[in-house]
Amino acid sequence: MNKYKNKIFIGLCIFIALCISYFSGGDNLFHSSEKESYSTVTSEIVEASPQVTSDTKNIGNEKQENQEKGRQEKSEKGVKEKAAKEATKKAAKAAAAKEAAKEASSKGQASLNPKMTQKPAATVSQSEKKQETKDQYLTDPVPEGKPEPVEPQDVTVTHKAMKCTLSVSCDTILTHMEDLVTEKVSLVPEDGVLFKAQEVTFYEGESVFDVLLREMKNHKIHMEFVNTPIYNSAYIEGMGNLYEFDCGQLSGWMYKVNGWFPNYGCSRYMLQDGDKVEWVYTCDLGRDVGGYIEGMEGE
Repeated sequence: MNKYKNKIFIGLCIFIALCISYFSGGDNLFHSSEKESYSTVTSEIVEASPQVTSDTKNIGNEKQENQEKGRQEKSEKGVKEKAAKEATKKAAKAAAAKEAAKEASSKGQASLNPKMTQKPAATVSQSEKKQETKDQYLTDPVPEGKPEPVEPQDVTVTHKAMKCTLSVSCDTILTHMEDLVTEKVSLVPEDGVLFKAQEVTFYEGESVFDVLLREMKNHKIHMEFVNTPIYNSAYIEGMGNLYEFDCGQLSGWMYKVNGWFPNYGCSRYMLQDGDKVEWVYTCDLGRDVGGYIEGMEGE
């Protein structure tokens, strides 16, 4: 009996010891494990934070770069649009100047000042009154004693041969070489004469233009012209590869007959036997060759 009591006592002691050990050491073990787990999670969160921050920075930088690129593209687009508008304006001005030059040919002029300004309202009525005196091809009244224009479509050319003197000169360019287009310098003759004054044959009913065209072809001299229906005449743009505007904005070809610069196109001037026809190149709207007509720049 005592033997069993001892065994029971020993077992009870062991059980109590285990209980004490469990409630003292086991709880610490649990908390220690929990703490370790918490530390691990915290560590993972902390370690992950720098990458998140770095990604945020990258996104921010990329966004800023895109915005900067967008602003730059917008700026470049604005510059291109502005350049395109300027080019359009310049082209329009050039076209207007060329058209004005052709209008001038109806008055014996080679070109008009492209910088001409609109007349004040006070003078418009005077211009309108003057317009009423022009013919259907916008020609002002011909000075007294000078031949009236003859419409090419109303003329019959006969076989009756006549003589006139014809010459083509660009000697005015020699004193304005600094204004001449560089690639055209070699085209100007040393004496400025493209076609030496000489007697040529024409036929009754032919115009200044008819004779010029034939003689330039016969002598293989370059000539370019355009027909201007509004003025019922041909307009000479270039001869000897020297064109209007090649020696400044006021330059171009003009013609005179017997010393007079007609105020209408060369197709409308009917030649008479013995006439002296001179084609000259002006660098200053006719002022340098004696063919300037007062008021041309304002019309």
